[in-house]
Amino acid sequence: MPERGIHDAGPCQKVADAMACVFLLLGKRWTGLVVAVLLQRPVRFAELRRAIPGISERMLSERLTELGARGLVVREVDAGPPLRVSYRLTEPGAALESAFKELGAWAECYLPQKGAVPRGAQEVK
Repeated sequence: MPERGIHDAGPCQKVADAMACVFLLLGKRWTGLVVAVLLQRPVRFAELRRAIPGISERMLSERLTELGARGLVVREVDAGPPLRVSYRLTEPGAALESAFKELGAWAECYLPQKGAVPRGAQEVK
């Protein structure tokens, strides 16, 4: 029997490792928004940049490269004319849709919108 306050972290470690991987990738600034836009449809670079106010071209390029390296986004080139480059989610990237919908629903319910108190929260007096 383990000592008081000491427990087997085996099952917890497996969950923590998986969650750490998710948040190391999707927790980076802008990455979730890039995925959210691409969940709607494939888009060209300029469209993607316009859809995410405040992101620089350099940062968008970095995020797309990271997502591509992880197999979540693919860059497609249409030789044209004119030459067009678009980005779309791969099957693993598109599989994030249900998780993003759940996060969006959670945010609408629990994250305050410009000064509103989230549902279930109590005001501190």
